[in-house]
Amino acid sequence: MNYWYLPRGPDAPAFRDNPGGLVTSDTAVLDTLTDLTAVSVDHSSLPSREYMLVRLAALIAMDAPPASYLANADAAEKSGVTADDIQEVMIAIAPVVGAPRVVSAAGKILRAMGLAISVGEAELADYDDMP
Repeated sequence: MNYWYLPRGPDAPAFRDNPGGLVTSDTAVLDTLTDLTAVSVDHSSLPSREYMLVRLAALIAMDAPPASYLANADAAEKSGVTADDIQEVMIAIAPVVGAPRVVSAAGKILRAMGLAISVGEAELADYDDMP
């Protein structure tokens, strides 16, 4: 059964939250995409930092939604990608993809950061509610 939304309640399916583990999660789709990103980084011969910079450029070129940036945020952070690096990628690809696409990406990256904060706050609230 494929779910492209996040079902809740007793009928919600178990989703993979970490390799080998099954959990029901409010962020199950995002968790799975994040896992896929981490695995793809591990399977590339590029150094992880350069890999994530290339991936960022591809996301910008594709006019990816904020959730795509969010799904890559953990791997980018772990590989050492900085805000300055993101800016440099935007400058480098602007002549190829166009200024509107780069401006769009900047807004989507900021929205993704807001989503990450919201998800983190929700997880903390859930943790605080545990007995």
